[in-house]
Amino acid sequence: MPVHLIDAADGRVLGTLTDEQFRQLADALEEESLDDRDYYLNVDTIDMLEEQGVDAGLIALLRKALGDRDEMDVSWQEI
Repeated sequence: MPVHLIDAADGRVLGTLTDEQFRQLADALEEESLDDRDYYLNVDTIDMLEEQGVDAGLIALLRKALGDRDEMDVSWQEI
């Protein structure tokens, strides 16, 4: 189930995640409910994911998406 990772602020597609990348992201980050389709990210969160050994391509995508912002929300959509 590949998914698009989306910038929740403007709806821009940030990239496409493989099944494995999405599983790593979902396993590492908190979902508030079964219907929750968004995640909060900041530099510390991305650093934590990297320390946990999350896919390097996913880390690069998240760092590029965050850019010079302090934080962001991302959502996901199955494709």
